[in-house]
Amino acid sequence: MKPLAELLRHLSRPGITELALASGRPPMVRNATGYEPVDPGALTTDDLVKALQAMVGLARASTVSETPVQWTVNATGLGSLSIAAVRRGDLMNVRLTRATEGATQAAPPAPAASAAPAAPAAPGRTPYAATPGASAPADAVARTAQAGGPASVEAPARTAPVGAASVRGVPVGSVTAPSSARAPVADAAPARPPPASAPSYVADAAPARAIPISRHTPAPGRDLAVLLEQARSMHASDLHVVAGRPPLFRLAGELQPQDTVLAPELVERLLLPIIPERLRHVLERDGSVDFALDSEETGRFRVNVGRQRTGLKGVFRVISREIPTLESLGLPADIAKATHHHQGLIVLTGPSGHGKTSTLAALVDIINRETTHHVLTVEDPVEYVHPRKRALISQREVGTNTRTFASALKGSLREDPDVIVVGELRDTETVRMALAASETGHLLISTMNTPSAAKTIDRLIDLFPPADQQQVRLSLSSGLRLIVSQRLMPSTDGKRMVAAAEVLTGSVALGNLIRDNKTYQIPSLQQRGKSLGIIRFEDSLSDLARSGKATLETVKGFAENPDEIEAMVTGKRPGAAGTVPPPATPQEGARMLSKVGSLLGKKGA
Repeated sequence: MKPLAELLRHLSRPGITELALASGRPPMVRNATGYEPVDPGALTTDDLVKALQAMVGLARASTVSETPVQWTVNATGLGSLSIAAVRRGDLMNVRLTRATEGATQAAPPAPAASAAPAAPAAPGRTPYAATPGASAPADAVARTAQAGGPASVEAPARTAPVGAASVRGVPVGSVTAPSSARAPVADAAPARPPPASAPSYVADAAPARAIPISRHTPAPGRDLAVLLEQARSMHASDLHVVAGRPPLFRLAGELQPQDTVLAPELVERLLLPIIPERLRHVLERDGSVDFALDSEETGRFRVNVGRQRTGLKGVFRVISREIPTLESLGLPADIAKATHHHQGLIVLTGPSGHGKTSTLAALVDIINRETTHHVLTVEDPVEYVHPRKRALISQREVGTNTRTFASALKGSLREDPDVIVVGELRDTETVRMALAASETGHLLISTMNTPSAAKTIDRLIDLFPPADQQQVRLSLSSGLRLIVSQRLMPSTDGKRMVAAAEVLTGSVALGNLIRDNKTYQIPSLQQRGKSLGIIRFEDSLSDLARSGKATLETVKGFAENPDEIEAMVTGKRPGAAGTVPPPATPQEGARMLSKVGSLLGKKGA
């Protein structure tokens, strides 16, 4: 780590407003284009502790914990500065933010920290949202010999009054701190920071008009931004904000209440301001709207706001800050092979809330990393925002950038795409356009809410009138490249979700079954098609149980034939007292039968 004095001098550079320090990351400053490192070396937690002690004193530095704290100081040459710090386990985040000009020069000398009452951060100040940072100018950090921390105005960083930081206007003391540390400088730092007057939240659906979250906080800890932060830090998949109920977090598939009951008036004050103006009449007309919400501090969320018996209800799906990979999702790596096709249809299926969007994003990211293709996505709303890599990614949102999925697909054929990604195949017109695109030299990737690979094919065909179904079978028989049907289930420790996946790859045998209207024989093809890259759902479930990622009882609850799963995992045949390991492959089973036959022949002789 460079000397603290040298790091703090960066705050005097034009356009630099913040110095951010985090364990395991290099020091960074924030300018008009985002965050940039000022030293290649990564910081250690010991470095941050020593720097904080130099700025606010040993006594105050020792109070840093999982509850974020903030001090306001007057620094020679820099004026009023805000130091915010949080520590979770072995990781620590510290940041120092310069106050706005004018207020800096007029700031009075800071009284002793022990005598200063807690006060909310100024509205113009960047709110602390578990992002790193730290500071106080080098020559302003003087040392004294007082045991409780110096009280000299010449050392303003150590004589600072303890003021309460604010997260969307909520004093930090009343905020439920995240339970795990995350260094959001690289994850959450925007490529282009908003101006000081910009609102905290901007809904994607109305890019020309900012939608701020209400700054009025009726009760401590009830601010929407705080709840969203808490959902992300707890690794919840969803947050439910419902009138007359406490906030509900979906953790490992289970809804768990937190805090106290939310009054209907409070829920309206939290939810109404974030709805894009173009959708407010839709809420009044239809009673429900969908849109995406993006925050610099808390990240990205897919949102549904609707009316129900007790008042408004908001459901926030947590979108990871990082694009997931097949490995991180626990899915077979061979799925990536399907992205090498230049045309055809890939369908990801499963019930709602079982990770189809994440798998879709992982496949798009593979194309983004490995090819120079033009990838055009049509989503409602846009969930994962793909960064610029090798490919050209054009993301369109239904209702904002295009009217419907079908109209976007129709227009996309003139936009020179290589890959077309459709958020969901919902209706006949969308499926018709998708099949046409997959036959005209494009790779089309989409999702459907169907329970299995075989039923996905049946659903695609049944969407059409009988007169058109044979043509659809012909299109699918030649163009289907991959179907992945997945389920999420609680892990053995109950702290996360693990995925089981059924994989059905396109092949001549599958094409013949589809063309001849014999989809009922697909399960038989799956049993003997391991060499084709086919993975049965039952095999995936048994692998989870054998590896200890999920319990046997859990996987049996997702199986159509629980006894078969138990036999595959334990080796016990149903109704048999002994233990007979099942054959690993059909070929092995044939060899076993041949051996038994030869033994019986010898015995008869």
